[in-house]
Amino acid sequence: MADVQGELVPTGGGDNIPLLREVMVVGRRETCDVCLNFPNISLRHCEFQFRDGYWFIKDLGSTNGIKVNNQRVNQRPLRPGDEVAIGKRRFTIKYNLPSSGQQALEAVLAEEEDIMGTSLLEKAGLKKPRHADDFDDE
Repeated sequence: MADVQGELVPTGGGDNIPLLREVMVVGRRETCDVCLNFPNISLRHCEFQFRDGYWFIKDLGSTNGIKVNNQRVNQRPLRPGDEVAIGKRRFTIKYNLPSSGQQALEAVLAEEEDIMGTSLLEKAGLKKPRHADDFDDE
């Protein structure tokens, strides 16, 4: 038997989906690792990847997208207990995160939040960051 690395638990009931391999494709096509045969699921909708002790989700160009904790994303590391929406289907991801995986996951999430919190103009050095004290004189 394969070593189960985690599972997707459907919100509202249904059978849990075991995450058995390091890379698993989810979609409507029968050849996908996880087949979700629903109209709002693309043929190859998204991919789950297990890296450095944590799960990562990536949209494969789907029509209806993916969301993590109600926020649409193209790709994102997943914490245990995060809610993942694939089209209109919602799941909670459950897995055990070793301490080494926790450190790697938090580092990736912190880097992603830093990137998301800074505008592209600021990143390119074309605009100076606005700070709270910039508004005191207005």
